[in-house]
Amino acid sequence: MHSLSPWTGVGQRGFTLLELLVVLAIMALATAGVSLALRDDGSLLLQREGERLAVQLDAARAQARAGGWALRWRALDGGFAFDGMPGATGQRQPWLDAATGLRPGSSASLWLGPEPLIGAQQVVLVNRSHPGHAVSVASDGLRPFAVQALP
Repeated sequence: MHSLSPWTGVGQRGFTLLELLVVLAIMALATAGVSLALRDDGSLLLQREGERLAVQLDAARAQARAGGWALRWRALDGGFAFDGMPGATGQRQPWLDAATGLRPGSSASLWLGPEPLIGAQQVVLVNRSHPGHAVSVASDGLRPFAVQALP
C-alpha cells in the first residue's frame, strides 16, 4: 500500500515554507523601495538644517569667547555667513537645501560673543517648497542653541 506524505507526493496542496519566505522577501523589498521612493515633505531636511545651524552657532560662539571677538551670524540669499572671525569673515555657507530660508520677519543676524552671556536670540527656518514647516533655532543666551519644530 502506498501512502502519501504531506511533504512529498502527488496530492500535495498549499505552499512550501521556502515559497512563503520568497514571497515575504519580495514584499519586504517592494515596501522598502516604496518607502524610499516617497519624498519627504521637507520637515526632515529642515530639521537637519536646524541641527546643523545650531551646532555651527554654538561652535562659533565658543570661538568668539575664546578669541575675544565680536562675532555676527547673518543670513544671506541661499545660505549664511559669519562676520568677525579671522580668516572666515564673509565666507558664504550654503543651506543643505536650496529651498531653505528664513521665515519672513525672523531675525537675519545674531550676535555671538565674546561675552559669556548673550541676549536671547532666535532664527526661524522654513522650507519655501513646503511653507507649512518651520523650525526654530534659539538660545536663551546662556544655554546652547537648540532646535524646535514650530507649527
